Amino acid sequence: MEFIEISAKNVDDAITEACQQLGATSDQIEYEVVDKGSAGFLGLGSKNAVIKVRKKQVSVEEHIRAFLNSVFSAMNMEVELLIQVNEDEKTIDVELKGTDMGILIGKRGQTLDSLQYLTNLALNKKTEDYYKVKIDTEDYRKRRRDTLENLARNIAYKVKRTKRPVNLEPMNPFERRIIHSALQSDRYVTTHSEGEEPYRHVVVTLKK
Repeated sequence: MEFIEISAKNVDDAITEACQQLGATSDQIEYEVVDKGSAGFLGLGSKNAVIKVRKKQVSVEEHIRAFLNSVFSAMNMEVELLIQVNEDEKTIDVELKGTDMGILIGKRGQTLDSLQYLTNLALNKKTEDYYKVKIDTEDYRKRRRDTLENLARNIAYKVKRTKRPVNLEPMNPFERRIIHSALQSDRYVTTHSEGEEPYRHVVVTLKK
């Protein structure tokens, strides 16, 4: 962000005006004094102070850390954040460590998914480039993938045996893709999704 020039009665007033214009607090800006100004004599010959100011350049990691720490503080939770940024692919992996991580996972990962969604929104409102944030804890994503792939194989076997379609429970788009991918090379069954979010689900049927 380029510097902007602010003029006010004194330096303190100029900083206050700058914070209002930039929508930032005083610790989120950096500035240099161009002219300290002067009060003159009995109000005569007074001269405004002038500063050049801009918002501090904050890294994507700092944005994520600040947002998640505010969330966990509100939840009265102490969570360690391990953040890896891949600038080439514009992806960010966040690993959460601490006690009671089951609270952050939630039922079928719904709390973790919501946290990931909100973090993506919060970050990409403040960055020019679009980043994809992935949040995990206790290797939940891999464990959930393994569970769903096993489920897909078991359901496929049931469909082949009974020759009747099976409707799975509602899943988010990520989980539905795991089911589709697990069975895409199966010679005897096919998959498709039905319903509207958040009740959209996968249906496994015999190939015609």
